[in-house]
Amino acid sequence: MSPRAAPTVAIIVPVLIEPEIDRQLERLTALSPDELIVAEAGDAATGERLRAFIAARARAANIRVVRSERGRARQMNAGADAAGSDVLLFVHADTVLPSGALALVRDAILRDNAWGRFDVRLSGAAVTFRAIERAMNWRSALTGIATGDQTLFVRRDVFDMLGGFAPIALMEDVEFSRRLKWVGRPFLIRTPVITSSRRWERHGILRTVLTMWLLRTFYALGVSPERLARWYK
Repeated sequence: MSPRAAPTVAIIVPVLIEPEIDRQLERLTALSPDELIVAEAGDAATGERLRAFIAARARAANIRVVRSERGRARQMNAGADAAGSDVLLFVHADTVLPSGALALVRDAILRDNAWGRFDVRLSGAAVTFRAIERAMNWRSALTGIATGDQTLFVRRDVFDMLGGFAPIALMEDVEFSRRLKWVGRPFLIRTPVITSSRRWERHGILRTVLTMWLLRTFYALGVSPERLARWYK
């Protein structure tokens, strides 16, 4: 990639069971990415929605679907393997990117940043969510660790050099961030993505926050991601 050339960007979306995947793809195609790759390991209903959407729009929107083993890390690696762009942008199926997201990512890479992430805003209206999202963004800025909800992006050559995401059941984003910090600190895009608060709303805000902190604490203490994933379920 020429240092002065605007880098190409592939959006990679891991999908398992997502009832609104067609709406997400509409939003992402509107951003005109160089590639949009869906790494699918989901149920029949999600697969049918994908096929219907792609049958109508794939050629114009440069959308591809790759079938993967189940597991977010494996799915994101499969999507990356299928991509040919200079930059990989990993987007959760329930996360909405701002309208200028790709320009912000390209600008970050052209400033010689190897990787980065967005600030996050939760979709719920409750005041408590404002405190949670501020804490998430503050912690990430302090530690240099990005979570999947913050929409991580990375240069393709750096992704390949580090071997991609570790094929673990949970905490793949934290583990990968730690290795990315060997290359440099993340570039922080302050324009937020909006991620769904349905997890907090379904299980309760306090319970969800405590669960996430306990998982991170046990992971830091050396509990295996596979055991953590069983607890998380």
